[in-house]
Amino acid sequence: MDARDLEQKLSRLEGRGYKAYQEIRGRYQFPFFRFYIDKVQPDPFAPPSRVRIVLPYDVAGLPKDTYHNPSRRVGLENYLASKLRKEAQALSKRLGMGKSGLILVHAPGQEILLRSTVSVSQKGDVEARFFVGLPAAGRRILAREAKSLLLEGMPLLARALCFKNLDRRLLYAFVETCEDADFLRQTLASQRLVAFVGEGSILPRASGVDPRPASKAVPFQSPPELTVEIELPNRGRVKGMGIPEGITLIVGGGFHGKSTLLQALEYGIYNHVPGDGRELVVSRYEGVKIRAEDGRSIFQVDISGFITNLPFGQDTHCFSTPCASGSTSQAANIMEALEVGARVFFIDEDTSATNFMIRDARMQALISKEKEPITPYLDRVRELYESLGVSSVLVIGGSGDYLEVADTVIAMDHYHPHEVTEEARLVVQKYPSSRQREVKTPLNLPQPRGFQRARFPQDRKGPRAKGLAHILWSRELIDLSAVEQLVSADQTRALALGLEKARALLEEGLPLPQAVARIEKEIQEQGLLFLSPHPRGDLAFFRRFELAAALNRLRSLVENL
Repeated sequence: MDARDLEQKLSRLEGRGYKAYQEIRGRYQFPFFRFYIDKVQPDPFAPPSRVRIVLPYDVAGLPKDTYHNPSRRVGLENYLASKLRKEAQALSKRLGMGKSGLILVHAPGQEILLRSTVSVSQKGDVEARFFVGLPAAGRRILAREAKSLLLEGMPLLARALCFKNLDRRLLYAFVETCEDADFLRQTLASQRLVAFVGEGSILPRASGVDPRPASKAVPFQSPPELTVEIELPNRGRVKGMGIPEGITLIVGGGFHGKSTLLQALEYGIYNHVPGDGRELVVSRYEGVKIRAEDGRSIFQVDISGFITNLPFGQDTHCFSTPCASGSTSQAANIMEALEVGARVFFIDEDTSATNFMIRDARMQALISKEKEPITPYLDRVRELYESLGVSSVLVIGGSGDYLEVADTVIAMDHYHPHEVTEEARLVVQKYPSSRQREVKTPLNLPQPRGFQRARFPQDRKGPRAKGLAHILWSRELIDLSAVEQLVSADQTRALALGLEKARALLEEGLPLPQAVARIEKEIQEQGLLFLSPHPRGDLAFFRRFELAAALNRLRSLVENL
C-alpha cells in the first residue's frame, strides 16, 4: 500500500466511530520513506498511536563516520531523536479532543543513553519510532485533520532526518562527545582510576528539578596533585582530576560543593549531551550509589558482614524483612550491589544511617560490642578495597574517624577542590582516636541467590512503569525512588519489561547475577527492542544494577515466604 491508499482509507472514515481507525494499521510506501502504523489507540484520550518512519540509507545520506562504531552510533541516534522531537513539537497542534494532533517523541534529556526512539542500522538505514494522537471530535473521526497530520506531517518529519537537513556541527558534537566519553571511561581501569572530572566542567545544576547546568557556576579546576592527562579520539589531550582507586573522602564545609561533586560522579556512569557541562565527567561503569532506605523490603540477603546477633536470634546470613531499618537497608544495598558486580560505591553521609557509618569511641565505651549488632562501614571500607577490590568515594562532613582509613582526601572550598591527604594524616597524628575496630570475621562476597522458589506477582498485563520512580506489578507498587542513578522514565519503562524477562530466567533456576547480566548483554547486543514484542520508541538503557534493584524491592517475595 502507498500514501494514496492511506488517503482513501482516511476519507472513508470521516465521522465514523473512533474504533474504525483500526482499519489504517499497516505499512505505507511514501515517495522516499516507509510509514508504519503499528498500534492504533482505542480512543482519543488513550495513549497515542505507535508509528514508525523508515528511511533507506541512500535517502538518509548519513556519512559512515557518524555510525561506524557503537559509541558514535548511540551519539548519532540521540542527536536524531533530539532533532525529531524538535520538529514534532513544531508540528503538534490540537486537532480535536484528548490527544488529537499530538506528536510525541521520546528524546534525551541531559544524558546520552541507548534509546529505542531512533535506530541506525549498520548499512545506514534510519528507523524512527514515535507516537501520534489521531484526531477526533468526541469519539468521531476527523478524517480531514488526520490526513493533514499523517499525509503532510510525516513527510516533514522524514525530511528532517535526512543528513542534508541536519545541523552538522551539532550532529558531530553528539557523535564525538559520546565517543570521547566512552573511550575515557574504558581508560579508567588501566589508569587505576574510578572517575575523572575534566578541567572546566560545570557540575552544579540549575535547580533540584532542572538538570541543566547552572547559569552561574564555578568551572571545575583540578588540584595539581590529582591532575592527569588523557588523549581522547576527538578532543585530543585533556586534563582533569583523576580519582584513584581505594578510599576517597570528599570533605569541606556545608554548601561548598561536596554533594554536588559526588552527584556528578554517580551520574558519570552515563555520557552527557554537548553543552551539559559534564561531558568529561565519567565514572567506572560498575559504580553504584549506596544510601539508607528505611522501610524497604529485603529478601534473603546475607548482611552478616555488617549486622549480626540481632535480638530474638534473627538470622542475618539469609535476612528478610518487609520493613528494613536505615542500617539494615544500607547493609542490604551494599551486599545486593556486590552480588551483581559493583566495583565502586558512592556514599553521602547525609543520606546514610549514622549508626551504620560510624560508632565512635565514646559510644563504644558506653555500649559494649556484645550489645551492638552493627559493624560500621568504617570498619569494612578498607577491607572492601584490599580484599574485594571495591573502591569507595564518600562525602564526609562530621565523621573524622574516616580520615584514618582514607587513601585520598579532597576538600571542597567554594566549589574548588583541594587535595589535602597529607594534612588529613597530620590531623590523625595530632588527634589520635581511642576508637577500636569492631571486626571479628572477614567480609566475603555474597553467594549468588536463586529465586526459583520465589512467588512473583501474577498479572496478565505484566509490570508497568509509573513515572521515573515506580513500577506497578499486579497490585504491588515497586518503589525505586532510592535508586538514585535512574535518570529517565524511559529507563523505568524498559525496566518493567526487563522484570518479565528476569522472572522467566529466575524461575528456570538461573541465579540472580547471571539472569540480570544476561539481559544486560542481550540489550547491548540486540538493542532495547529485545525487551518488547512490538516496535516502540519509549525505552532507554538500564544496567544490571538497576534491574537487580527493582527485583530486590519486590515486597511480595518477602510476604510469600
